[in-house]
Amino acid sequence: MKKCFFTLILVFVCAIFPGVRAQTIDELLGKSSPDDPAVWETRGKHTLRKETYAAFDRMRKAARKDRVRLRIVSGYRGYDRQKLIWERKWNDPAREAMTDRERTLDILRYSSMPGTSRHHWGTDMDLNSVEPEFFEKRRGRRIYKWLTENAEQFGFFQPYPEGRTKGYATEKWHWSYAPLSWKYLEVYLREISNADIDGFEGCHMAQELDIVGGWVEIR
Repeated sequence: MKKCFFTLILVFVCAIFPGVRAQTIDELLGKSSPDDPAVWETRGKHTLRKETYAAFDRMRKAARKDRVRLRIVSGYRGYDRQKLIWERKWNDPAREAMTDRERTLDILRYSSMPGTSRHHWGTDMDLNSVEPEFFEKRRGRRIYKWLTENAEQFGFFQPYPEGRTKGYATEKWHWSYAPLSWKYLEVYLREISNADIDGFEGCHMAQELDIVGGWVEIR
């Protein structure tokens, strides 16, 4: 019954937003590979949706005219890749003395639980560096200033800026292609619950912390 209802929702969303390809629950959770060349594009090591890549390319060229170099350091990440990242941090000896709650909250400062990352959608990217210190230095400040002043005109926004009271720490490197990601987020929040976040070490904390409401939903 849930699958039938989900299909109807996708048809409705795609009818309103014809540029949005219907996504299954597995795609939203990052469990399906981006293997459709009509939808996905890979350049170098990084894969994104074609529409996202095209918008980034326009933004990159505009930045270059202002002598700002934008470089993707992370694009699409599937569930399995996110699981490797999460479990490596979960089993880090530096967190051995922590309770499960403390360990989870510590990892969630900058890393998503598998199945909850916006990188699963192919609409989000990390630019230039994933180290907060980079954006405190002269070059990083210049890049961030250009992005905050210009990214919106190319369809990009920063999902984790300063001033939020919930969710991840500020990520000046993380930029999302709004024309697609807002629509995928809407379907995700409607169809996926904390109970769907499973299959990795520490997944029992998803329901206790309300991972969907507290981290996937932007507040």
